[in-house]
Amino acid sequence: MRFTKGHGTGNDFVVLPDPDGELELTPELVASLCDRRRGIGGDGVLRVVRSAKHPEAAGFAGEAEWFMDYWNSDGSLAEMCGNGVRVFVRFLLENGLATPGPTGLPVATRAGIMVAVVGAETIRVRMTTPRVYAGSTATVGALTVPGVAVDCGNPHLVCGLHDGVTLGSLDLTREPLFDAGVFPHGVNVEFVEPAEPVDGADGHVRMRVHERGSGETLSCGTGALAVGAVALRDAGRTTGSIAVDLPGGRLTVTADAEGAWWLAGPAVLVASGTVL
Repeated sequence: MRFTKGHGTGNDFVVLPDPDGELELTPELVASLCDRRRGIGGDGVLRVVRSAKHPEAAGFAGEAEWFMDYWNSDGSLAEMCGNGVRVFVRFLLENGLATPGPTGLPVATRAGIMVAVVGAETIRVRMTTPRVYAGSTATVGALTVPGVAVDCGNPHLVCGLHDGVTLGSLDLTREPLFDAGVFPHGVNVEFVEPAEPVDGADGHVRMRVHERGSGETLSCGTGALAVGAVALRDAGRTTGSIAVDLPGGRLTVTADAEGAWWLAGPAVLVASGTVL
């Protein structure tokens, strides 16, 4: 079984090329591949399969040739991964499997079709429009933080820090407690604090994230999208850009005048090989 290792701002993935859908992935196999001591190591697995060859994506085949079959590191399935889709696109391009059209390169995911526009250093992806829809809370140790639920094609809870609580003081080695009535399928929890202004952005924040099925990661693309949506809403804006700094680097979330939401950041392939 061939693989490539890649990452987007430190959010790392095992990429498995499987154009014709012949691999029999199981939760156990995915978890073993993502094991950082006994496997390759990663926050998840990206299986590269033609949409027409995957039962969950066959309906997208007319719009997108390729389907990103994304699995969390614990072997559970996920709807979407914002850093993963950029790494997925980088893999397609560097292996001659796709060529961007005039409007970008469409990729099918469980959250729908995403369109990637490739730049010199970054890849911009038109994402699912985030929907901010409810208040809730997350509890870390003895600390309970109010937050806002955001649907980005997958579930998120964005929690702003106040009253002297800092990102560095949080222990995210365990999953934060959340309201299962609001998030029956689990949730990605983002903790956010404001940051100093930066050129080229209408807002700037820092965040840490505990990802459903993966634990704390260095970066989460859909999490950054959720955080950007809340930041723009809180600023009373319907358009604009938010720079989001994560432990693994910076992502930029932009809502444009046409109503599209974009996530921009790097995507790097670092190694390839064969699983024995």
